[in-house]
Amino acid sequence: MGKGKKRRKKKTVAATKKLISLRDARLKESDRSAAKKRKKEDPDALKIIHAPSKYPSCLFFQYNTQLGPPYYVLVDTNFINFSIKSKLDVMQSMMDCLYAKCIPCITDCVMAELEKLGLRYRVALRIAKDPRFERLPCTHHGTYADDCLVQRVTQHKCYIVATVDKDLKRRIRKIPGVPIMYISSYRYNIERMPDDYGAPRL
Repeated sequence: MGKGKKRRKKKTVAATKKLISLRDARLKESDRSAAKKRKKEDPDALKIIHAPSKYPSCLFFQYNTQLGPPYYVLVDTNFINFSIKSKLDVMQSMMDCLYAKCIPCITDCVMAELEKLGLRYRVALRIAKDPRFERLPCTHHGTYADDCLVQRVTQHKCYIVATVDKDLKRRIRKIPGVPIMYISSYRYNIERMPDDYGAPRL
């Protein structure tokens, strides 16, 4: 019988990245000098750091100290609907929560959303058309209320946002100095307001 064939082990060589040496003729003089003259970082030198976005001076504290009565409350679509389900009068409940005069504001986008929702939200639409509600005109394209409210609150820090939507709350919490009004245990509550102004938490 013949000898068994020996299996030859293949040598695997790690693929290395090929680098061009500085003596290579293809390199220009400017490239060679740039590679040689690398400056070492000076630890004592001042480093330029991009400045953070500038916020008003009233927002350096934990709360927006410039907010005061009468309070302007931006109302979301679902806030009116949940108020109806909880059998709460919007104007009276806001004043009970903040112990001051409140002016509910409603944007064109919120009104358009209520009109699109149809017959099921006709009571909410009737409440939104109340003359005590201040109507705010929108100049942007589209009728997506969440983006509209976030944009308006970013530009003007004089509003309280009334919403029950979790996603909108999460977005507004990223903006400093904007209190959020919400419904819990059949009453209005407020977060991110000084304790002197807001309703006591249960």
